[in-house]
Amino acid sequence: MAQTRHDWYQTESHVVVEILLKNQKADDVNVNFTSDTLSVTVKLLSGDYNLDLMLAHDIHPEKSSYKVLSSKIEIRLAKTQAVRWSSLVRKDGATAGVEPKMVGPNQISDMPRYPSSCTKAHDWDKLEKEIERMEKEEKPEGEQAVNELFKKIYQDGDDEVRKAMNKSFVESGGTVLSTNWGDISQRKVEVKPPDGTEFKKFT
Repeated sequence: MAQTRHDWYQTESHVVVEILLKNQKADDVNVNFTSDTLSVTVKLLSGDYNLDLMLAHDIHPEKSSYKVLSSKIEIRLAKTQAVRWSSLVRKDGATAGVEPKMVGPNQISDMPRYPSSCTKAHDWDKLEKEIERMEKEEKPEGEQAVNELFKKIYQDGDDEVRKAMNKSFVESGGTVLSTNWGDISQRKVEVKPPDGTEFKKFT
């Protein structure tokens, strides 16, 4: 069996699992969801890659989805309740459940807090262009740096910036991230996968 690394992080509404396999074809990737399991199979020249997880908490299979990107396979698991997951997989002998600590509407549970006394307006367009530049360069540390930048934008932004980021990310299936609440507040954000990628939603 081929070995590879997978990472995960969470937002208020989703748990995101990233399988770090590059340049995979969508037809070679099979992802199955149930209310408490995740199963992934990827056809590789060196042998199939398999990931079977008994999830720590229940999810909405019909609202979960995945994308095959040039640098990774990204799987978005829709939470049934807005609670913080302390782990991705269920501990031996445990049953799927929820933790009492609730996630507030203006908080992403896994994001570190950045102390800041800055009161001036942020140039969000400049930040978004910086993100695009980092993604195009595809340096080994690029994706981690992009994730950190997203976290900093969210932490330093006001309520409207956070609402815009949450709404655009959820409605677009993770393909669009906007900080302009005035632009997206009255419309649904459409799915816009990057060029050369394919967006698949579980049905």
